[in-house]
Amino acid sequence: MNKFKQKLFAFMYGRYGIDEFYYGLFVLWLVLLFVNVFVDSVILALLGTVVVVYMLFRSMSKNHVKRRSENAKFLSFWRPIKRWFLFQRDKFRDRKNFRYRKCSHCKAIVKLPNKKGKHTVVCPKCRERFSVKI
Repeated sequence: MNKFKQKLFAFMYGRYGIDEFYYGLFVLWLVLLFVNVFVDSVILALLGTVVVVYMLFRSMSKNHVKRRSENAKFLSFWRPIKRWFLFQRDKFRDRKNFRYRKCSHCKAIVKLPNKKGKHTVVCPKCRERFSVKI
């Protein structure tokens, strides 16, 4: 087993490996696979195969510059989406104790304690005062 590990490490030396774009492609492949179970389309099966081949190509590639630029493009697309979902999760988790309001001046989101009534709030970003009713 140790000899196999050494050969695997030697083979993978200098290769790009796995990054966030790889995981994104993996999730895309799983979605295509799941949808294809119900639709049973040759096109979806072919598209899933293309995604798997591209995943393997990227992980075995030695062109690190190109793979990093691909990953950076993917992350510039994915990070805002991920940030929005994480914010929605936090809002749901904090729904009993906090309220989220937008600053009327800079549109920054401010997290406020859930105390009923009218409050004056100082925005942490632009330092402007605005009133909020909870």
